[in-house]
Amino acid sequence: MQQHPDNSAEDSGYRPPSLLDALIPIVLVIAMLVLAVVLFGADASWGPNQVALLSGAMIAGLIGLKNGYRWSDIEEGINKGIQISLGAILILLAVGAMIGTWILGGTVPAMIYYGLDVIAPQYFYASACLLCALVALSVGSSWTVAGTIGIGLIGIADGLGLSEAITAGAVISGAYFGDKLSPLSDTTNLAPAAAGTTLFAHIRHMLWTTVPSILLALAGFLWLGHDSVSSLQTPEQVANLRAQLGEQFNIGLHLLIPLLVLLVMAVRQMPAFPAIFIGAALGAVFAVIFQPQAVVGLASVTDMSTAMALLKGVWMSMFDGYVSHSGDEVIDSLLSKGGMSSMLNTVWLILSAMTFGGVIERLGLLERLVQSLLGATRNAGSLVITTLGTCLASNVVTGDQYISVILPGRMYRAEFRRRRLAPVNLSRALEDSGTITSPLIPWNSCGAYMAATLGVATLSYLPFALFNLINLALAVAYAMVGFKLERLEEGEGAEGVEPTPLAESLVLDTPHETSESR
Repeated sequence: MQQHPDNSAEDSGYRPPSLLDALIPIVLVIAMLVLAVVLFGADASWGPNQVALLSGAMIAGLIGLKNGYRWSDIEEGINKGIQISLGAILILLAVGAMIGTWILGGTVPAMIYYGLDVIAPQYFYASACLLCALVALSVGSSWTVAGTIGIGLIGIADGLGLSEAITAGAVISGAYFGDKLSPLSDTTNLAPAAAGTTLFAHIRHMLWTTVPSILLALAGFLWLGHDSVSSLQTPEQVANLRAQLGEQFNIGLHLLIPLLVLLVMAVRQMPAFPAIFIGAALGAVFAVIFQPQAVVGLASVTDMSTAMALLKGVWMSMFDGYVSHSGDEVIDSLLSKGGMSSMLNTVWLILSAMTFGGVIERLGLLERLVQSLLGATRNAGSLVITTLGTCLASNVVTGDQYISVILPGRMYRAEFRRRRLAPVNLSRALEDSGTITSPLIPWNSCGAYMAATLGVATLSYLPFALFNLINLALAVAYAMVGFKLERLEEGEGAEGVEPTPLAESLVLDTPHETSESR
């Protein structure tokens, strides 16, 4: 009989992994990550997590060598894992540059200045969530919303004396609600493609978990806002903050133009990296035109021409961010941030996570765990819960949102059909867990991005990402009681269903395009 080298692990000379093989590196990495938090607390993502993830990759690699893989095979998995993350890394660097130029150019100070005057403090958290939800629904990108409006909202919260952690939770809640339901969103298109259903059937089915979740989240943010009234800055303190912003920058509504331009580019579906980099460049132009004194001050030079000082100042803001020297502690902490260099630790974390995830996927360890889980599913509800758990575990283990949507979709699609469950049940489960839990994990590319962009540690905002937490809990509750689990129509076959190659091609063939559209 002729052998086909791509049919199975045995055909290629590889031994399929045992359940113990699959468990060892995953359990050890999770244990090391927990230990890192115990030992280092909030600083766990500044080196300890990276060591744990790379150590896990080496442990998994040793298991692969035991099973007949060559180091070149393992290295191929690492390369593919890192390749998936390159788009996200470029976006991070562009966001760092944009934060620096938008502060220097007055865009972020203007957002804070007018926001302090417009938004009622007791409704701030709910307003922040709702605003981010509407914008994300329009542009289809949670990353764009967090990197633009989210930055300004964090600044406004600081100015009002409100919690940064709750504000970050509100921003992420709104951003992921809009991203999840927007037909422009990449994951909203990816999930039905992986599950084998249509885009709008998928969106309609998601409404059952998504709408109640956002309503409950908004109620929670309203309660948190009223409960925080006692910690607010006094009107005099807020007025003083606005006055100092006006002294340090030439404030005007025209400074919001870079924000509007970026949102228009997002609505027109320009890829994220060039759109954000253009936004950063526009911020630099605004800095030279409208804030020349701040640019020259940042350059800190006395022995060069004004033109060269302006060039040096905007250049510095792109790679090293903006540093405020007003003498006011609140203002200086509010505005001293940004620059590509501020994202380098996050890049380190993402590369480490994707190295581990790439090895795990190449060796088939996560898939081996899922095969064991499938044997334990007894009914439709338990299958959905297993899918939700797999997506969450994939976000933890692989560190990437797209893998956590595609891989479970590919692995469970035939099983859903076999049990005569409509594919919209699978696509909804992929988003209810794969999309929603990604920003809640510090080493996941989404969690790392949100923490770096908003300046709030993942574990600090996690309890306040109300929409994300409620949505997952509601999805589990629906599955347990069998609510809104649609069955296949009469005449729709359950046999002969093969996983679509679309999911694999999206990840392995064009990962950079997918990542740039987050």
